[in-house]
Amino acid sequence: MKTTRLLVLFFAGCFLLAARAQNASEGPKLQHFDPNQADRSLDPCQDFYKFACGKWFAANPIPADQVYWDTSGDLEKWNETVLRETMEKASANAPDRTPVQQKVGDFWAACIDEKAVNQAGNRDLAPELRRIDALHSKSELADELAHLHMTVPAAWEFGNNAARAPFFGFGSGQDLDNASLVVLFVDQGGMGLPGRDFYLKDDAKSSEIRSQYVSHVSKMLALSGEGIGQADNDAAMILTMETAMAKVAMDNVSRRDPKNLNNKMSLAQLQALTPSFAWKRYLDLVGAPAPDHYLVTSPEFFKGLEQILQQHPLEHWQAYLRWHLVHGSAPYLAKPFVDENFDFYAHTLVGAPEQLPRWRRCVRAADNYLGEALGQAYVERAFPPESKRQAVQLVHDVEAALDRDIDSLDWMTPDTRKQAQGKLHSIEDKIGYPDHWRDYSSVAITRDSYLNNVHAATAFEFHRQLAKVGKPVDRSEWGMTPPTINAYYDAQLNTINFPAGILQPPSFEPQADAAVNYGGIGAAIGHEITHGFDDEGRKFDANGNLHDWWTSQDAKAYEERGKCIADQYTQDVPEAGVKQDGRLTQGEDTADNGGTRIAFMALQARLQKDGIALDAKGADGWTARQRFFLSYANSWCTEARPEAIRTQVLTNPHSFPRYRVNNVVSDMPEFQQAFGCKKGTPMVRENACRVW
Repeated sequence: MKTTRLLVLFFAGCFLLAARAQNASEGPKLQHFDPNQADRSLDPCQDFYKFACGKWFAANPIPADQVYWDTSGDLEKWNETVLRETMEKASANAPDRTPVQQKVGDFWAACIDEKAVNQAGNRDLAPELRRIDALHSKSELADELAHLHMTVPAAWEFGNNAARAPFFGFGSGQDLDNASLVVLFVDQGGMGLPGRDFYLKDDAKSSEIRSQYVSHVSKMLALSGEGIGQADNDAAMILTMETAMAKVAMDNVSRRDPKNLNNKMSLAQLQALTPSFAWKRYLDLVGAPAPDHYLVTSPEFFKGLEQILQQHPLEHWQAYLRWHLVHGSAPYLAKPFVDENFDFYAHTLVGAPEQLPRWRRCVRAADNYLGEALGQAYVERAFPPESKRQAVQLVHDVEAALDRDIDSLDWMTPDTRKQAQGKLHSIEDKIGYPDHWRDYSSVAITRDSYLNNVHAATAFEFHRQLAKVGKPVDRSEWGMTPPTINAYYDAQLNTINFPAGILQPPSFEPQADAAVNYGGIGAAIGHEITHGFDDEGRKFDANGNLHDWWTSQDAKAYEERGKCIADQYTQDVPEAGVKQDGRLTQGEDTADNGGTRIAFMALQARLQKDGIALDAKGADGWTARQRFFLSYANSWCTEARPEAIRTQVLTNPHSFPRYRVNNVVSDMPEFQQAFGCKKGTPMVRENACRVW
């Protein structure tokens, strides 16, 4: 079970390299934290987010090719420029290229040659379509699904709502009761819209999106070669089939509780859920090893899938499979496919007016499919040893603060406190990049076909995931690539993971003062550590097992505090026209609430050790206490399209950034002291929430 920070967009070297980039005559410029971007004409006690970010918003309008734009946006482009330069150099096809350079360079060459991709048209998709057309009976669906899961990304990725794969998701993972054991997971999937609510909500906006979805599916099927009338009929039927899947799928709030996903089954029991699907045939074709057992995340979904399999004839399933093949392949095909895919998924669902330039799309694809090969070059350029040393020290300071916090809790009994501290002390800190780089030698990458390269990389990763079954758990493995501007906590490995990409300005600068770093990356570190003790993470023990180590008294006290958080964040989001469910976001909100608090505690200890007064004004006119909160808010200054906010609120367990600032600081007396906020002002919450 993995919990990530926020936004795929969100965050992402070292100060010296950043300085060199800013002195260059060309290329993206990195932003650095400046407390004077705060708007002193406003009252911080009324709306701190607006106070801290308002001037930044005015100076940084959201670019036309973005759906979110935050203070890490320039860093993201800078990171991608580093990767682009690496791939361009490797694509020169020099005779002395290393195998890694060959793969990275040829992947880039095949992607960036838009003319060749357009000329290829449906050439590389056609054999896949013929496979589907050649099916003779529903008994052969397992054959085609096995092939698609090994071809189209990414059956092994189990998201907040469902796997991004036709029919279902399939991959490996640590057993929930025994984290030393790797088993096979079978997850709900099959849907082309972001989540079940998009199929089931009956408001006007949801109905409009479904209508646009049917139109999109029809257009994509027509591009693949179907006649217009047939494409229209198939698209309508596909919505009917996917809606039926949505109705039997587990909702995303229930999916947050790992106990609901912990359904151990034998192959015979799995087969009994869906008698019409040839599970043994599927498993043989994908080369799945025999696990100790299967974890079936949602048995009710597979029971419902059996009914849907029986209700629809083969030709409906062929249309459904054609759609998911084209949908999963669209970004790597000719321009008409790319444009239509963008129009619905990026424009309609999240509001993007324009596409990213092709070079950025190629960089992101390479990072996704060959990320650790590409990441080695990024680390060399952007993350020197001094940056790692300081980042590790920050982590240790924040962990020590949580240790002290646990010691001071008046609601936790000694037995549970001892268990909590044991878990904290067992967390492994993974900073910057893996100790061992992934071996991509078996992936065949050529300059001839962008789509085939993606399919080859997908097959490699699918089989790499399955090969873990029956082998010792690799605690050193990373789930993010080094250039990623994000971070995560892994409850079953009990690790926090901070890629080099996020350990950059404006969140982290080795030469910045402590208040800035502790308010920026320090709060993010606190956030990830706190995930080990949020409403989901607390259910796992120090060894990553789903094990209740809480006394009933402490569990009740925790749930009362957790409910305070969930109730506080259940609120209308006016610009999105929907209501946020605080039960969905409770884990992330708890991590924000606790993580910011323990980062502040770590700052206090650091300044005391350094002999620096927390409330003395610096040369910039701000105290260290104030700079901490301004730096924290700066991390979340975010412009977003209303469509993107709506989609996030309905599907994502993270609150929108404005609430990640105002709801957090209004719960903290330390903030109120920083800015002199009085009782009765919006940033002083009468019923403040605190878990950690």
